[in-house]
Amino acid sequence: MHDSIKEFVVPSAKFPQIDDSATFAQAVLALEKAQRDYASGKCEQRILLVRGASGKIAGKLSPIDVVRGLEPDYDKIVDPHASGFVDSAYVIESMKDLALLWSSPLNDLCAKAQTLHIRDFLRAPEPSQRIGLDQTLNAAFHRFVLFRHDSLFVMDGQKLAGLLRFSDVYREIARRIKEICVS
Repeated sequence: MHDSIKEFVVPSAKFPQIDDSATFAQAVLALEKAQRDYASGKCEQRILLVRGASGKIAGKLSPIDVVRGLEPDYDKIVDPHASGFVDSAYVIESMKDLALLWSSPLNDLCAKAQTLHIRDFLRAPEPSQRIGLDQTLNAAFHRFVLFRHDSLFVMDGQKLAGLLRFSDVYREIARRIKEICVS
């Protein structure tokens, strides 16, 4: 699998987009609309891209990003780049602090959705989530497996060319397996 990823890249203009100045509440509504439009066939994509103040794509937004944004202290105990805790000693030393982390009732957390903005919690794509337009499907496949991303930001130099979705790479893998096994 050494083919170029170019034929699988979906241009960023094909994705629904939202400004990073939008509130959490607007983000939730935009995510719901993107899902409805995708399910009804009105839109080919349901990944919601976020535009920064400059108009360039600053990242993407998913339902889990919204949930994490409502509880920003979560990152203080869980390392987002690892599968475990930052410091497991907190279990013994600070059960009280951990309990307080999620002590706000869900309704209180959701009320924050009216005042917080996407830019307050949006994380820029990590280096492992970016890949060059000249890269191969093999390189993309390894990034998907190693880092468990659902899509990769495909860069043409410093410019975003589009996204490479895991579903498209999987579809190509399945096609090739069927081609080999059926022949």
